[in-house]
Amino acid sequence: MNMLYKIIILLALLALVLAVSGCFYFRQAKFGRLPQGDRLDRISRSPNYQGGTFHNREPFVSVVEGGEGFGLWLKFLLRSDDNLTPPGPVPVVKTDLKSMAPDRDAVIWLGHSSYFIRLNGRTILIDPVLSDHAAPVSFSTRAFDGTTLYTAEDIPDIDYLLISHDHWDHLDYDTVTALRPRIGRIVTGLGVGAHFASWGFPEEMIVEADWDDTVRLEDGLTLYVLTARHFSGRLFDRNRTLWVAFALETGSRRIFYSGDSGYGAHFKAIGKRFGGFDLVLLDSGQYNEAWQYVHMNPEQAAQAALDLRAASALPSHTGRFNISYHSWDDPFRRFVTAGQGKPYRLVTPEIGEVVRLDDPQQTFTRWWETL
Repeated sequence: MNMLYKIIILLALLALVLAVSGCFYFRQAKFGRLPQGDRLDRISRSPNYQGGTFHNREPFVSVVEGGEGFGLWLKFLLRSDDNLTPPGPVPVVKTDLKSMAPDRDAVIWLGHSSYFIRLNGRTILIDPVLSDHAAPVSFSTRAFDGTTLYTAEDIPDIDYLLISHDHWDHLDYDTVTALRPRIGRIVTGLGVGAHFASWGFPEEMIVEADWDDTVRLEDGLTLYVLTARHFSGRLFDRNRTLWVAFALETGSRRIFYSGDSGYGAHFKAIGKRFGGFDLVLLDSGQYNEAWQYVHMNPEQAAQAALDLRAASALPSHTGRFNISYHSWDDPFRRFVTAGQGKPYRLVTPEIGEVVRLDDPQQTFTRWWETL
């Protein structure tokens, strides 16, 4: 009995140590901060916010919350390593971003969902993750070999930083804090600004918007904050901040970025509203049964490109990290197959390769087939 008592005391002390350690760990700056005060007051007036959380316009019952979640997560944890990561370094092109002509419109995919854009003489950075991992711990969600080629020092001054939502593979603390001295303005969804404020960014730099808001960046350059079908959260609290898509418009071009989004009626509505896009950057990776409503598979992304009336379509949310249990190259192979015979051009650059928006004849290789 005495031995049992000692074991119970030891386990209780261990649990206490773990609890205290967890409290200190989760108080680290990288976890950010939830909205409060005036920011929360503004959020509460959004028609998309009810009962303390944001809600998708097309509701769904999550498979994870519907009783099948345990089996799916077990499948994820026990997944085979076969082809989940590339067999060798991913082909890349390290373009000198600082020497790019500011007056030539171009897009450079930095891997996964990160983009460097020159548009209307301005520099725009979308969801930059330059770290070698996309998770709260450095040993999880590691970048594919060869894909961590840019650092904050390689990035020129940024006029506008766009953040679609606060998941770790879209909002990277180390990246944005390293870039802080060179960022002009930040545009993001409602509530996400609380993270930036907690990281020392001045409030006057931060613009938070709701779905269907228009942000006039300057003469000749307009940003539209649009609907996505997803969720948010950096820790245990879900949907306390808003997830968004973006459309950039100048007098001669339109670019659409889906952020993370499941397929839905919003794509057709956006296509009808804008009358089409020169280039669409579409979530088409990290799909599985559990995420069928919050991420698109490649065939759904191909349909979304049609809905959006795209002239060109580029697969996003893939190529650098593996967060699901499909093979690393499955999104590219299936997106290309689904796009055959479609009225839009397939744009499949290597990481770092310049996509010239004034050159509709530019061609791209199937680089994933070389590994």
